[in-house]
This record gives sequence, structure tokens and C-alpha cells, in this order.
Amino acid sequence: MVAINQKQAVQRVMDLISIRGGSCQEHDVASWITAQLQQAGVPQDAISHDTAHRRSPQGGTVGNLIVRLKGTSRGPRRMLMAHMDTVPLAVGSVPVLDGDWIHPRSRETALGGDNRAGCAVVLTAILELLRNGTDYPPLTLLFTVQEEIGLRGARFLTPGRLGKPALCFNWDGRDPALLINGAVGASNLTIDISGIASHAGVHPEHGINAAMVASLALARLQRKGWHGLIRKQGRRGTSNLGVIQGGSATNVVMPGVTMEAEARSHDSAFRGEIVAAWREAFAWAVDSVSNSAGDSAKLKFEEDARYEPFLIDPTSECILLAEAAARAAGLDPVISACDGGLDANWLAAHGFPTVTLGCGQHAIHTVDEKLLVPDYLKACQMAVMLATGTS
Repeated sequence: MVAINQKQAVQRVMDLISIRGGSCQEHDVASWITAQLQQAGVPQDAISHDTAHRRSPQGGTVGNLIVRLKGTSRGPRRMLMAHMDTVPLAVGSVPVLDGDWIHPRSRETALGGDNRAGCAVVLTAILELLRNGTDYPPLTLLFTVQEEIGLRGARFLTPGRLGKPALCFNWDGRDPALLINGAVGASNLTIDISGIASHAGVHPEHGINAAMVASLALARLQRKGWHGLIRKQGRRGTSNLGVIQGGSATNVVMPGVTMEAEARSHDSAFRGEIVAAWREAFAWAVDSVSNSAGDSAKLKFEEDARYEPFLIDPTSECILLAEAAARAAGLDPVISACDGGLDANWLAAHGFPTVTLGCGQHAIHTVDEKLLVPDYLKACQMAVMLATGTS
């Protein structure tokens, strides 16, 4: 069993959680990680940033942090990764250690263990190797930005900087025994309906109420089974209307509605059918409503394919290595795909299939978020094993 300095590992995750750094503001987190690496002897020329923030539509203060180490033993290059940003609710979190749990001091913030715990796992692994003089094969450490706003750091990653890793491992989740080998694909939809304003008391018939058009479309989607959990001919997906905005006064026929929705599936083609069903429903609704002059509303329907699904063969080497590390840590590994997006979606698209492992996170994105320390420490032990190929 791999031994790590548990006190230092716990303090490391506490320190990382304490750093402010939401999406697009990860520069202080990256600087702190860089300083820790340099103090441990990692040369400056091994540490770099790409320009993902310049290509992201969200902008940002820094790109992905990439560390490439030559290694001290032979073997295929391995990559350990995690994302640096937190959700806005976790910005300003002050962590408190209480027995086996770390939780936020304030009841008004999330903890930010998602995903500072993952960053601490990756950082602990390399610092332990360097502290103990342990041999390791060529390694790449990747700390991504903007994961919480659509996996944008991983999407706009410069793949050539990674050094062609053959075995890739990502820490972001709850159970260190759960090995995520696949994830869903997702599209975001922006739907604008432009109706016609008129006085709602004097001449409502002159107007076209955009909300009425939207309601017809949504009712059609619900009736035909294209909203919520979707099951069609053995295929499965989901869709959801998440945001709707429009109107300013009760005496005006609502002239415009803007909606934000999403569609997900592990089957890219079926996800395309879900999006097509939404497009058809709104086009039908627009044609179904007219005013006294015979005018119709106008529709603007945009799809942003955020990420594609992926699935790693359970018999692949990276899965087998992760299983062995989990067993060596005293855990019973479980392989499963998930219905949420991961940085691993884009790593797979870049040609680097990546298994995702948990690191003790609980109730993420809420004020009840907390980190289970024993699971976090198990994740650190597994990371050391996966970085070296030993157990």
C-alpha cells in the first residue's frame, strides 16, 4: 500500500479550497499550484499555459496549466488531470476540518471541493513522488479552466502540448471506487420568439403573444414525449427547458420570449433527433398563431453542441490500471458511464480517452457541500499508484 503524508495532503486541499477562483478567474489557483511545483524542484520550462481562455467565448484570465515531466523510468506517458474552477457559490469559501469532513464555515457558500479536491489529488501525487525520490514514467499534469461553464478549458485545449499521453486519469467526483468510463453528450438550445406588441386592452387582436406561441410548442413537446426523460424505440435521452424570459407589463401583448434549453443523450444521432423535435415544435407553433392581419411571429432557433458522448472499453489498459489501484487502496471498483458532462468528454474528442475517478466530494454546487477526508486520501493514494504504475 502506498503511504502518503496525510497531514500535508489535507492541508493542501484546505489551502486550495481557500483560494478564490471561479470560472474565468483561475489565475490565483494556477499561480499557487505552480509555486508548489517549483518549490518541489519542477523546472520552470516544464510548466506552461495554453491559450484556451483566448479562444473561449467567455474570455478569462488564464489558460489551462500544463506540466510535462520527462520521468525517471521508461514507460508510456501518463496524464493526471483535474479542473481548477469552482461554481460561483463556492467563491470565498473558508474550509473547516471537522473530524472526517471538510465543510464551509459559512452557511451561505458551497465548499469548492469540486474541484479543488481533484487538483489537490493530482498535486499530492507528484509532490509525493518528488519528496520520496520515487521513479516514475513520463508524466503530464493538466489543470483545466472553465469546466463549470461548459467544459470550455478542455474544449479549447491545445492537445499538442500534452506530449501524447497514452494513459489518462481525471479526478472529479465523489466515490474513488467509481471509475467513469463514459459520459453523455449535450447540446444547448437558445430559442427566441419575436411576436408583435399591441395594447392588451384596446386591440389585443393586433398583437401576437410570444408566450402563447412558446406554450403551444412546449405542450406539443410534452404530449409527444420529447421533454424530460425521453425513451423512443429503445433509445434514451433527456431534454429540459431551463430558462424563459419575456414581457414587461400586463397591458402589453408580450412581444418577445427568449428561452434556454438543453438536450442530452449517450447516442449522438438520437440527441440530434431530440433537437430536431424541438425545432419542429417551435416552427409548428409559430405557424399556428396569427393576428388579425394574418401576420405570424418569427423564430430564431440556435443549437450549441457543447460536447459529444464517449465510452471507453472496460478492458482498456487505463480502466484495468484504475481497477488495480482501487483494489490496492482497499476498495471494490465499479465501472459506469454517467449522464453528466466531464472534461473527459473533450479529452476523448482530442484523442485521449480518460477515465474519471472520485475524490470524496459530496452535495456539490450547494451550501451543503462537504468533502469526506478518508475518500480524498484514498484518491491521493490511487493517484500515486497510477502515476508510477505501482501498488
